Amino acid sequence: MKIEAINLKKKFGNKYAVNNISFVIPENETIGLLGPNGCGKTTTIGMMLGLIKPSSGMIKIDDQDINRVERVKILEKVNFASPYIELPKRLTVRQNLEVFGKLYGIENLEKRIIEIAQDLDLRNFLEKKTGELSSGQKNRVSLAKSLLNKPRLLLLDEPTASLDPDIGDFVRSYIDTYKKINKVTILLASHNMSEVERLCSDILMLKEGKIVDKGSSKFLIKKHGRNNLEETFLKIARGSNEMA
Repeated sequence: MKIEAINLKKKFGNKYAVNNISFVIPENETIGLLGPNGCGKTTTIGMMLGLIKPSSGMIKIDDQDINRVERVKILEKVNFASPYIELPKRLTVRQNLEVFGKLYGIENLEKRIIEIAQDLDLRNFLEKKTGELSSGQKNRVSLAKSLLNKPRLLLLDEPTASLDPDIGDFVRSYIDTYKKINKVTILLASHNMSEVERLCSDILMLKEGKIVDKGSSKFLIKKHGRNNLEETFLKIARGSNEMA
C-alpha cells in the first residue's frame, strides 16, 4: 500500500503538534520517522490510523482519502505496534490475540495465532496474563498483534524501546525478514539510529511538527558533515539543521 500525507496539520490548543507536513511512502518501502520527543511522530501515526482527526490536510492510502471513504475497509489492511500502548493486562496472551484477531475478522484464527506465536517465540507464555510479562515479552506480543492480519501497511512506534540488545536484535531481524518475504509498507518511528539505518531505505527528519530534512541515511550523514546517523540526528535536534 502507498501512503501519502498532504499538507497535514494537527493543532492542540494554540500549538501545532504537526505543522503542514507532506510526504509519500511508496508501496513496499520502509521509511524512518525521526525526531526528538514531542516533535509530532506519534501524532502523525495516530492520524494515519484514523485515531486522531487532522486539523487540516489529508492522508491518502492507495490514493483514497481515509476521512472520505469507508475507513474500516482500508484499515483492515493496516496495523500498528507500540510499547506505549498496553494490551489488556488481565487477559492472557492468547486471549489478547484472539480478541484482536476477531476484530480484524481473521479466518482460521487459531492457526494464525499458532503460526505467529512460533515465529516470535511466544509459545512458552501464551497462557500467561499479559500484565505479568517482561517488557521484552510484551513488545513481542505487541508485534504479534500488529502482524495477525498480515497488514499491507505497518506503523511501528519505537518497536524496540527498552529492550535489551539481544531481544532488540531479534525483533529487528524478524521485521527485516518479514518485510523481505511479505509485501508490506512500513513507517518506523524510532530513536535507535542503528535500527533505522538497518531497516529504512529513507528517513524523514521531524522537528517541532515540521519535516526539516529527508533522504537516505548515507545522504543525510554526508550532507550534514557527520560521521554517523546519531551525530546527524543530534545536529538537527539541537537546531543546527540546514534545509536543502
